[in-house]
Amino acid sequence: MDKRLESAHAAVAEIGDGATVMIGGFGGAGAPIELIHALIDKGSRELTVINNNAGNGHIGIAAMIDAGRVAKMICSFPRSSDPRAFTEAYLAGKIALELVPQGTLAERIRAGGAGIPAFYTPTAYGTELAEGKPVAEFDGRMYVQERWLKADFALIKAQLGDINGNLTYNKAARNFNPLMCMAAARTVAQVTRIVPLGGIDPEHVVTPGIFVDGVVEIPDPQQEEALIRAGVTYP
Repeated sequence: MDKRLESAHAAVAEIGDGATVMIGGFGGAGAPIELIHALIDKGSRELTVINNNAGNGHIGIAAMIDAGRVAKMICSFPRSSDPRAFTEAYLAGKIALELVPQGTLAERIRAGGAGIPAFYTPTAYGTELAEGKPVAEFDGRMYVQERWLKADFALIKAQLGDINGNLTYNKAARNFNPLMCMAAARTVAQVTRIVPLGGIDPEHVVTPGIFVDGVVEIPDPQQEEALIRAGVTYP
């Protein structure tokens, strides 16, 4: 099945108001900037965004928040190098926050993709983050029950993709991206290059195409840190 899409805007065309969207990336590594900006252009609102952080500067997720498109963030690090957009929106009561420890966030996403509705972890036991959650004792240690995380859409950045959606990643850009591909009802990936079938050694495939619904080629993807250093504001 040929899963190629003609543009970043076509890739996000189905994301409507109120959708839950997973966005890959660890800081700028693996962040699909072009897809995020296309989603801002589309104008969808009241989104729940799941990411490792809440954006930096005036681009990417921070630009989504600035534009008033995000109703809730589910993340580990709402404060990063330049968290102004989220901080101002949160203090003004314009955005909700669900704070999740980083390892727990990754495992909740993995559980969503694996069909595991809940699991137990010692992380956050006895803290405010565990309030209201079931707890249980295993082998003399207390654990907190955490629920899976799933999404309507995942926006992913990969290095190579073939026309069937098989993906490889560039080093640390792998981070949350493969997990999110599995946990979303629909996944679209921007890739630096689309190759024919057989153009990726099967042994090198990280995300099988069965988890990917569309791929769009972005030959020269923007990097979050470079945009922030240049003082770029989107739009």
